[in-house]
Amino acid sequence: MVDYFRSFVKLKNLNLNSMRIYILLLFFLASAIATPAFSQSKIGDIKVKTLEGQTVSIRDYIKTGRPTIISFWATWCSPCKRELDAMAELYEDWQKQYGVQILAISIDDARSMTKVKPMVEQKGWKYTILSDADKSLHNSLNVVTVPHTFLLNGDGAVIWNHSGYAAGDELELEEQLKAFVNKD
Repeated sequence: MVDYFRSFVKLKNLNLNSMRIYILLLFFLASAIATPAFSQSKIGDIKVKTLEGQTVSIRDYIKTGRPTIISFWATWCSPCKRELDAMAELYEDWQKQYGVQILAISIDDARSMTKVKPMVEQKGWKYTILSDADKSLHNSLNVVTVPHTFLLNGDGAVIWNHSGYAAGDELELEEQLKAFVNKD
């Protein structure tokens, strides 16, 4: 890496002080990228919709003192459906052990939204399903791709997040739940 910077300095005719500034800027840029903007911030009063089309605030679903899992998904996303199926198998136990609730937030647009309710019924998912078709919640949490899962503390602050899904990720989520519940 040092050799890279030396060759960069030669190419750009930078002196040693300029190189130090360049390295510091790269370090701070990398730190900013590695630290998500939503870390430990509370979810605001953002509007989403129920499957019946009623506009509600996401804050109405975050229970004080209870952890909440928010999972962004879409009907066209196979990893999303696998993740939600895996969480569905554990959900009843998680509710008993950790008092957690799951909010599955669909980002399907108005055209594909008609597929959400039949899919949920066919899958038998027992958690709350909401719609964020305009992606206001999605954007406020800097979600880039789905599935993207967040764990919130009882005040609605993000304490953990994970993008993508591979078999077993739900066990990592459970470890985070255990750590949160057992921290007191």
